Amino acid sequence: MLRVAKMSQRILAQGNTAIGYGAVNAGCLHFFGYPITPQNEVIEWFARELPKRGGSFLQAQCETAVINMLLGAGSAGVRVMTSTSSPGWALMQEGLSALANAEIPCVVVLVQRGGPVQGTTQHGQMDYLSATRGGGGGGYRDIVLAPASVQECSDLVQLAFYLADKYRNPVVVLSDGLLGQMMEPLEVRTLDFGPLPEKDWALKGLALHKDGKRRALSCLAGFCFQEVYESYLDFIQHLDEKYRQMADSEVRYETYQTDDAHLLVVAYGYAARVSLEAINMARDEGLKVGLIRPISLWPFPSEAIRQGATRGGDFLVVEDSLGQLVEDVRLSVNGQAEVHLLNMLSRHMRTPAGMILPDIVLEGIRKLA
Repeated sequence: MLRVAKMSQRILAQGNTAIGYGAVNAGCLHFFGYPITPQNEVIEWFARELPKRGGSFLQAQCETAVINMLLGAGSAGVRVMTSTSSPGWALMQEGLSALANAEIPCVVVLVQRGGPVQGTTQHGQMDYLSATRGGGGGGYRDIVLAPASVQECSDLVQLAFYLADKYRNPVVVLSDGLLGQMMEPLEVRTLDFGPLPEKDWALKGLALHKDGKRRALSCLAGFCFQEVYESYLDFIQHLDEKYRQMADSEVRYETYQTDDAHLLVVAYGYAARVSLEAINMARDEGLKVGLIRPISLWPFPSEAIRQGATRGGDFLVVEDSLGQLVEDVRLSVNGQAEVHLLNMLSRHMRTPAGMILPDIVLEGIRKLA
């Protein structure tokens, strides 16, 4: 059961700095990173604050080095994280696959920007597929959490560390450039999600293990023999069981005005904030519209989407990309309802600073509702 273990103060904070507060309140004192827009405030915060708290901060030579440093520090059983943006995320993919193979918990915060590749240094929502499908080799799974406020940037980072330790698996927090830069009130608080198993697997030295035995970890499980698994398929079966448990237990979403809705808007991150305002405007006009906001992008709230389809409602997906989230919505609906898309081509300006604004979403709602 979730409870607030300690409430310290209320401040005005950026989404990017809220990530730092969430991490240290989760007991993370180890950060490795490399500067890249639009998440540089995250790295700046850790560089300034971790030495004060007795932690370790290191700016690596590149994102490929960063993700391998997480593998090393995570192997010792400490809570460790990094943050990056879209081009740096691409460089981390092989390392993320290795972390999944070795079952090493860590947290990666991805502050999305426009793409492909360098694209723009400003906001976007164009990494949904690579985050939710596992961009490295081998079909692994990471839990992906999507904040929609400065408070959630802090709280979901704490949840991410809990889930990473619970499942011995990397967890991704998928933010975006607008959430990272915006400022809102933040309750700097420590959240308690309950007990966790002891990290008996960690490489922390013979003297620190009760049985006095050595520990071994490898990111080559299946390729090289390990006593834990008699065969490659034994290892894959273990991962399958873990991923099924994640899918059964860790679905998170939020609904708004869905009970009588004839049209359901699906959005995450900043697009969900925009869509919420548009829905309130549409309700003022008498239009029956609701919102389903996925908080866990994987596992995806397919059942909530499916139930909306069986009630006879159509769907409008709002996302600041050419269409990625919409694929999961269509899979969930499975042909039982119409699924429409309002994408980044509907931004209010054609420059990198353009946004999907509430009046644009409202116009899309009017056309459908």
